[in-house]
This record gives sequence, structure tokens and C-alpha cells, in this order.
Amino acid sequence: MKILTQNFNTKHNTAPFSQIKIEDYQPAFEENIAKARAEIDAITNNPEAPTFENTIEALDFSGQELDRLSSIFFNLNSAETCDEIQKIAQDVSPLLTAFGNDIALNEDLFKRVKAVHDQKENLTLTPEQSTLLDKKYKSFARNGALLSEEKKELLREIDKVLAKLKLTFGENVLAETNSYKLHISHEADLKGLPDGAKETARSLAKADDMEGWLFTLDFPSYLPFVTYIDNRELRKEMAIAAGKKAFQENDYDNQENVINIVKLRHERAQLLGYNSHSHFVLEERMAQNPKKVQSFLNDLLDKAKPAAQKEFAELAAFAKELDGLESLEKWDGAYYSEKLKQKLFSLDDEILKPYFQLENVLNGAFTVAEKLFGITFKEVFDIDKYHKDVQTFEVLDFEGKLVAVFYSDFFPRKGKRNGAWMTSFKPQYIKDGINERPHVSIVCNFTPPTETKPSLLTFNEVTTLFHEFGHALHGMLANTTYPSLSGTSVYWDFVELPSQVMENWCYEPEALALFAKHYETGEIIPQQYVDKIKESASFLEGMATLRQLSFGLLDMAYHAKPQTIENVKAFEKAAMDNTTLYPDVAENCMSVSFSHIFQGGYSSGYYSYKWAEVLDADAFAYFQEKGIFNTEVATKFKDNVLSKGGTELPMELYKRFRGQEPKPEALLKRAGLI
Repeated sequence: MKILTQNFNTKHNTAPFSQIKIEDYQPAFEENIAKARAEIDAITNNPEAPTFENTIEALDFSGQELDRLSSIFFNLNSAETCDEIQKIAQDVSPLLTAFGNDIALNEDLFKRVKAVHDQKENLTLTPEQSTLLDKKYKSFARNGALLSEEKKELLREIDKVLAKLKLTFGENVLAETNSYKLHISHEADLKGLPDGAKETARSLAKADDMEGWLFTLDFPSYLPFVTYIDNRELRKEMAIAAGKKAFQENDYDNQENVINIVKLRHERAQLLGYNSHSHFVLEERMAQNPKKVQSFLNDLLDKAKPAAQKEFAELAAFAKELDGLESLEKWDGAYYSEKLKQKLFSLDDEILKPYFQLENVLNGAFTVAEKLFGITFKEVFDIDKYHKDVQTFEVLDFEGKLVAVFYSDFFPRKGKRNGAWMTSFKPQYIKDGINERPHVSIVCNFTPPTETKPSLLTFNEVTTLFHEFGHALHGMLANTTYPSLSGTSVYWDFVELPSQVMENWCYEPEALALFAKHYETGEIIPQQYVDKIKESASFLEGMATLRQLSFGLLDMAYHAKPQTIENVKAFEKAAMDNTTLYPDVAENCMSVSFSHIFQGGYSSGYYSYKWAEVLDADAFAYFQEKGIFNTEVATKFKDNVLSKGGTELPMELYKRFRGQEPKPEALLKRAGLI
């Protein structure tokens, strides 16, 4: 346990994964909570008058061992979990929630914070200090500091229950994902499936001591199946299995969890004096209020819907012409989209994959970062890792000084949740004159290597890698004083700008030439493929936009007036009615596995993907204007966006980089919607 309650005696103070035993976590949490509590008590009981330094700054630097432990433990709970870790997560989450509430509802501590806040006008603060002061004051006010004792107690109870519900929701989705397997023993059933996906399925079967081929709901297994398998009944079986995760009236059913989560969030918001959970959340976002979000989503919907309906009609007509299909169903979408894409652009992921070997793509992302921001990545083998698949890198500046430690973890496995994300094991901050550098990680679920082939990525996986790498750059290039304002600690509808803007380099010939090389011949991707990638970038973009908007509108609906929700499926259907293209599938419901809003931090925030797309298209238009590797524009982006974290209002930072507010035209033009 000692290892988790003190400074790590390791290279760059990295997490000593191999020395940690699972049974160390619970006692370490208890000890670190006690330590953090003592630090809070020292601030609260300080006999000196409250100042920015002895109250606000002291608060931000308190509980660092606890934060470090939490980041290690909860990152592993997502990337390398097991029953014991999940059990500890269920046990420690209420403890952490209770501790957070003890701080937020500590009247004497709030008095000190308020005393400093009340004299803000007379203090000489930097913009960062001013932001920190506002943030600390709001964190109390928004978490119940102004409530009566009775209401504070109710708030504590709600938060404790919510913490457990969110964990259970995620565990249920993971359990359902892991429990489904489609075993195929006749090769004829695999007609249409590319050899690479077949080989992966063969490896999965082997690992399970089975003959034949095995398919799971993990994305690298699921997606090729529904995209390429000619057998429509099998595609249907797979798609329905994916759509009914946690919607099967078994132990892992999430319907009740969804209703309880949204109702408790609403109750919590009203307790704090807000109309709804959305009003509460959006007060701390660029968008500011639900009305602005609704109008943003509906405005995009008006522009995208005619294009989406036209695309859907063309896709349905194509499927009818090709195979006599009378009705295009959800399990037909990916399959016929791929066929139509091949017909229009002669572009098939299978033709492209040999040019996107994972190692080359990763090195390509590194080279792009080097050209733009002057940093280099050096793989090292003396930093501890939590799984053999993880790679570790030192990130260095042009003088050879450490910028960050970078971890990458790319392949699916049992105990790792689906999807892709960036996270951090240690934030950047400046204390006692030392600029502590961050430890940043990206976690993905890409197609793993097989016995005969390296990991070859689909183009979608290439953009995913660049996306998460953009988040990582936001973390790695952070340069702020306070940990709570560092890196990706920004408004949710601003956090996707660095990630989404990085995806643009995947479409540029100049950037592709750096890494898109055939894994066997070393030949650079032919220009005709690059042209087709660019041409096809807006293929069915109306439908894709409609899908994203449907999720954003569903999220906003859940967090507006949830008291009326009785049936999750019926509510979802009504909320998405205006964006629906495919016939409904009775057995399916996406809400119960909508982890972004029920487990992650995107509640009343799913719109931010589209919001950030407006920012990213506008930002990249600036790069295109000056040259995609223009160091002047890159430096402005680094100095005003990447390094600044949440130290100032995002719109101010953006305007300083761009010289103006973002305009949606660049996005609509890129998407082919105008």
C-alpha cells in the first residue's frame, strides 16, 4: 500500500504499475482521503486572514496524492479492469463522493473562499488567478454551499447514489459487450468479409479454444462484420445484438438506471436553484444555456436534413437496384454505404488498409506534431506499464527537455471498455518554481496484428488515432500554474477543438506522404487514392450529421423534463423522431448503452462534438490559408489554445488565435451541405 501513498521513486515519477497489488487500492484510498482531509482542515482552520495564496491556491494544490491515485485507479478500471477492481470502484466511489461533498459543503471553508472572492476587485491577480478564484467560488456555490443543512444532506445523498448508478451503468454495458459471441463454423457464411477481418475472427476463436470464426461486439470485430458480410440474416443478428445491449430485462438491464440517473440529476439541479440539469451544466459552457444549444442543433438540422433524406433515398434505391431490397434496415446501412462508396469512388477500406500500418500512422502523428510544435517522441523501455501492449514515450522539446510522458494502448481485450479516449496519469502544473510535466495516455480499440499481418488500420481508425492524439497534445503541451486549469481542463464544448482539428491532417496529401506507406512495398499512397479520400470525405455527410444531431437532441431531451419519463424506449423514439431515417427495431434501444451521457461527462454536452466541429473547420481554414505546416499559425494555436488549458474564457482564447469568432460556413462547406 505504501507505494500508492507517497511520491513514486520512478523515472519521471511515473506510476509504478508492476509494484501495485489490487488489494493495495482500498487502504491507499482511505489513507489518501484522510491526508487530503487534513490538508483541507489546515486551510479551513488557518488563523490568518484569508488570502488568494493561503486559501484559493492552497485549495488547488491540496489532495494531490488522492488525485494521482484516482487517476491511476479509474484509468485502469476503464483500460484493464477485472471483477476485483470493479468491486473496489463500487466501494470507493461513494467515499470519494462523500469527501468531495464534505469540501463543497464545508461552511467555514466556503466563508474563506467567499472572503477572497468578495475582495476580488482590490486584488492584483493574473488572468489565470482570476479564473481560478471564480472557479473555486462557483464550485462551492454550484455544489450546495449556499443551501440549508437539511438540503445539503439531501445533496450528499443524491451524489452518492448517482456515483454508484453511473458505475453500474458502465459495468452493465461492458458485461453485455463481453457476453455476446457469434460463432460461425461454415466459411460460406463469411462471404464478402475481407481476409484481414477473417483472420482476426479466426484468432479470436482460437483464443477461445474454438474451431471456425468468432465475432464479438468490440468495434474492430463488429464493424467489418456489418459492413461486409453478404448474409443479411447474420448482419441482422449482429446489429440487433449490438442494439439490445443492456436492454434485455436481465441483471444487466439499464432502463431503470437511465430513468433514475436523469431524475436524480434533475432533482439535484432544482435543489441548487436551476430549472434543469441542462441549465446547471451549460452555465459552465461556451454555449451558456439550453435555448442556445437547441437553436444551434436545430439550425444545423434544418441544413442537414434535406441532404440526409436525399442521401437515404439514393442509398435505398441503390440497395433495391443491386439486391431488390424493398426496405433499407439498420443492418443494411453500413453494408450498402460501403458498396455505394466503392461504386462512386472505387474506394474500399481494404484497398486503403495496407497503407495504414499502425506503427507508421503513429509515427505520422508524431511527425505532424514535430513539424507544427517542435516536439519529438522517443520510445523508451524503462517506464512501467499496466499491460504488455502499452508503449511508452518521452516527449522532448527541441532542446531535449522533457515535455511529457506519453502512453499508447491500442488493442481490444477483455477488461477494456469499447471506444477510444485520452486520459492522464499526472497533470501539468508549476509549484515551487518547478514545472511538473504531464503523463498522458491514449487508449483505443484498433484491429490487432495477426500471425501474418501487422495491425492495419481502416481510414476511420486513422482519424480516430489523430483525434485522440489531438487531445493528448492538449494535455502534453499544457503550460499553466494550477493543476485544475491545466491541459484538457476546459469547457466541454471547447475540449474537442484540439482533437477534431488534428483529424484534418489525415486528408492532406502533404501529411499523408509522411506516413501512408504500403506495409510490404513501402510505396507512398497513390495520389488517386488521396484524391478519392478527399472526395469521399463528405460522402453521406448529411446522414452522418443527422445521426450526431439525433444523439445531441436525445441528450438535451433527457435533461430537460425527465420527471415525465416512464418508458425509456418510447421516450427515445419520440426525442429522435425528427431525425429518424431507418425503420425502428423493436428489440433495440441506444439510450441504455449511451455511455457518453450516462457514464462519461457528456450529459447535456453531446452537442459539443458538433459545436467543436464548427470551431475546428474554422481553425483549419486558417491553416489552409497559410499552409498546413505553417509554424506561425501553429505557434499561435499552441500559445493561445493548447498551452492555456482553462485559464481564460475559451472564446477569448479562440479569438486571440484566429483574430475573429468562428463562423459555421467552413463546416457546412467542408461537409458539402452548402
